[in-house]
Amino acid sequence: MRATVLALGSLSLLLPAAHAVTVYGQIPFGQTSYLASSTWTGEGPAPTGAGDSYTKTLAAYDETILNPPAPPQDFNAAYTIHLQAKNASVGGLSIMQHGSFLGFSIEMSVATQLMGKNASHIQVPFLNLMAQIQQRAGGVHIRMGGNTQDFAYWVEQVDNHAATSKEKSDPKNPTLTPAVLYTDELFHLAANVSSLVNVRWYLGIPFNDTNWRLAVAQKGQAILGDHLIGLQGGNEPDYYLGHGHRSEPYGPTEYANEFQSLIKAIQDDPLVPIKNMLIGPSLASGPWNPQQVWDTGYMDRFKDSLVAVTMEHYPSNNCFVAFNVGSYVDPQQTFPNFLSHNAGLNLVEPYLASAALAQQYGKPFIMFETNSATCGGLPGISDSFGAGLWALDYGLTMAASNFSGALLHVGGQNVYYNPFTGAVLRFLFSYGVHGLTKQLTVAPPTNQSVFNQWTVGAIYYSVIITAEIFGHSNVSQIVDTTNAATPATTTDKGGNSIFTPSYAIYDNGALRRVAMFNFVDDKSGAHDVVGSFSVDGGDMPEQVWVKYFLGDSVSVKTNLTWAGQTFGNKFKVDGRPKGDLNVTKISCNTGAKLCSIPLKAPSFALVFLYDPEQPDPLLGGSGSGSGAGDVVTFETTAFTKTVNTATVDPSVLATSNGQSAKERAQLGSTSSGSVNAAVGRAVVPGLAVLGAMLAGAGVVMAALVR
Repeated sequence: MRATVLALGSLSLLLPAAHAVTVYGQIPFGQTSYLASSTWTGEGPAPTGAGDSYTKTLAAYDETILNPPAPPQDFNAAYTIHLQAKNASVGGLSIMQHGSFLGFSIEMSVATQLMGKNASHIQVPFLNLMAQIQQRAGGVHIRMGGNTQDFAYWVEQVDNHAATSKEKSDPKNPTLTPAVLYTDELFHLAANVSSLVNVRWYLGIPFNDTNWRLAVAQKGQAILGDHLIGLQGGNEPDYYLGHGHRSEPYGPTEYANEFQSLIKAIQDDPLVPIKNMLIGPSLASGPWNPQQVWDTGYMDRFKDSLVAVTMEHYPSNNCFVAFNVGSYVDPQQTFPNFLSHNAGLNLVEPYLASAALAQQYGKPFIMFETNSATCGGLPGISDSFGAGLWALDYGLTMAASNFSGALLHVGGQNVYYNPFTGAVLRFLFSYGVHGLTKQLTVAPPTNQSVFNQWTVGAIYYSVIITAEIFGHSNVSQIVDTTNAATPATTTDKGGNSIFTPSYAIYDNGALRRVAMFNFVDDKSGAHDVVGSFSVDGGDMPEQVWVKYFLGDSVSVKTNLTWAGQTFGNKFKVDGRPKGDLNVTKISCNTGAKLCSIPLKAPSFALVFLYDPEQPDPLLGGSGSGSGAGDVVTFETTAFTKTVNTATVDPSVLATSNGQSAKERAQLGSTSSGSVNAAVGRAVVPGLAVLGAMLAGAGVVMAALVR
């Protein structure tokens, strides 16, 4: 696998050993953890004591490690899946799927933290991470939205050439969601990302009232063009009444009538030329169920305006700890719920009828926002290897159930479940009169910090792997083969299928890949599995090629590998895999048409019936999730660093997040827990020119559209 390197403009802000400064809005309420043993809350004078130091750890970097669930008592260490060589003989095969099946839902209020400050300053690691998916899948689907889209307002400009800014939080929302101010620059930023990496976008039209603000639709269509694929009309409308955003009566009928009003406004607006790009109803498993919306005649009324049918769902929540809402969820007790095939099956079951209905109307059915738990995820679960296995199995279960895609939510640095988290700067400064050093973690002011780089969560690997499973052929079909395994496959018979699910993937009607899981955690080897598959109606290759997703335990967060490569541990990520590619070759029994694949406890294996580093010969050389071909990656060319120090006026830094001392109310960005939306507003004024450099071939300056 070769790599083409493109060099992009970027600014790095370096902070020296600092004076006494105050940075407001950086310490989230709710759960807190400290690397040092301390009960200091971050408010008031720091404790005294010679040499004491305190490091505030935000959720994205939380060190919580849970105990893995005990292995099951009754367990079959070997099983065989009976597969058909051709899809014509396969029952329950899915619709055709695409490699971008798993994408990302980026909360609007943190979009610039992750993507870049503006159209000329794009986050290099973000581009690299998206390029890795593009190389495998052909493209990436990203939604910019969430709760913050409903209160977003277009303005001509914001300070410091930034694409977005934030206003005070909405006091009615339990997650203290801020209003986002955005400019044309946000769309130019997205467009420039798409000019470098094939990203296609979903946006959301504000739905806080029916005085429709259509700037998102107008600007999105004009600037993004074909890279805009949908406009959400209403985000979690089943919670509008509970959050105080609507008054009684408000139910599915009232929402449907508002959706009709939005359609009328779009029809009447000449600046929105494409009228049929809406997405809905995007329920969030609140007080309404999907059937109540369908009973309003939603599909018949709006089929000509809808481009996709969407839902949003999280299997658990951390809302009690984060916001004192609901009941406490114990992560240790909840962990086993994520570590079996039942997790995905239970999540998908309530939506099977809706997926079928959408298919009847010829509409994609998309899980538009999901992740491990609302209100930021669960410590010890959401960023663990176990969560990576869960998200992968959940995604494949959705694909096998005729969903057309799913978007994993991405929040700020105070959530546990992020697929990726932007670089951080560490401010070291003296606190008060005690002479102590307090170390505070905040978001990056521009593109990339030289002190610390990005962090990738386990579920980013799930997206990469899913991209390889489906590839960029767009003719992949998947079937859940878990219950085709022998011996016993039900728990009441002592079987282990819920811990060892499997899938078969067909391209152009032929069996090409097999996916196998082992959710069990056991370092002794007693629960390692040999999963075999037979092939009827066709030839078994002499050998297969296997890529493994591995971690030492379902509980670990570090040293995760996919096919021997890692994106790096905390603060070590630049968006490019590290290490040598390791694809295991396993010989098959061609006479018996049987192949046996070892699976450690825990692990995942993707089995290729062809060399994944070469184009699939059955697809005319187009490839199907293989590693064949060039990978475009990016590096920084424009920067401010000349030596390892720079100065920042403390008075500027103290107010750089837009708050004064009397406005220290915690800000948030999403119902999924991005409370600290206001971090990271310290910026370096000015724009850098984006340059493109082909490795070994000189420098070409690229003037991107603005």
